[in-house]
Amino acid sequence: MRFTRFLAAAAVLSIAACGSAPRQAADGWSEYRLNAARKIAQANAADTFIGELPDPLKSIPVLQVQLERDGSVRNIVVLRRPQASPETVDMAMKAIRRAAPFAPVGHLPQPWQFSETFLYNDDLKFQLRTLVEAP
Repeated sequence: MRFTRFLAAAAVLSIAACGSAPRQAADGWSEYRLNAARKIAQANAADTFIGELPDPLKSIPVLQVQLERDGSVRNIVVLRRPQASPETVDMAMKAIRRAAPFAPVGHLPQPWQFSETFLYNDDLKFQLRTLVEAP
């Protein structure tokens, strides 16, 4: 139940961070975000886990990745800093930077940014909400 409420809140943050839901689906940001999540997971394979999400999760930082036209990371903003295991914010930022640069974004509408939610288990391994929700 607690996790479901969090996902609803995270979805609102994601939509607010990236624009309205219909525009996001129509302008390519949904596909871009999915590809970026895959790249983050691949670049950090040793720090991820596979399988069902534990309930409760250990830590859930939410980050907004602001990009330059070429896909390099301009800035990372913390949208949600967890009280439990606050070190996961830095871990998540390092995971993003390890995966960078991302694909160029000049063809997408501004602002050039996407948000990602890191779902950490007790071993401080993560799954990305974008990939958990992917079909």
